Amino acid sequence: MLLLTGAIVLATTAQAAEVVLVTSATGNIAALTAEEASQLYLGRRTMLNDGTPVALFDLPNGLTRNRFYELLTGKNPNQIRAYWSRQVFTGRALPPREAGSATDLPALLSGDSAAIGYLPDGPIDPRLRVLLKLP
Repeated sequence: MLLLTGAIVLATTAQAAEVVLVTSATGNIAALTAEEASQLYLGRRTMLNDGTPVALFDLPNGLTRNRFYELLTGKNPNQIRAYWSRQVFTGRALPPREAGSATDLPALLSGDSAAIGYLPDGPIDPRLRVLLKLP
């Protein structure tokens, strides 16, 4: 019984894993609201409220990407794929650029002051600044 309880706690902790939106530590983007992030990552906007254009990065398909979209938009992976297929097909928007991996992302973001990406919560590369923590 104790083993089963431990497994449930671990599974719940894994489900509750947080994701952080990050940008270059030397960039001009200071903060981001969940609403702004959702609008950006759904292609409904390409600029921040102050008019700053941004470049968005996605992680490759996997647990962190799936969790990010679920927390930010409430959409599961199949819904996100279908959503972006419609956006691209109709010419409304293009999806965020995909980084090779979570380890590649800090270099991509630190080289572009207008770039935004996301990572699993944990130790953050000193070249990056946390904009928003989800959930």
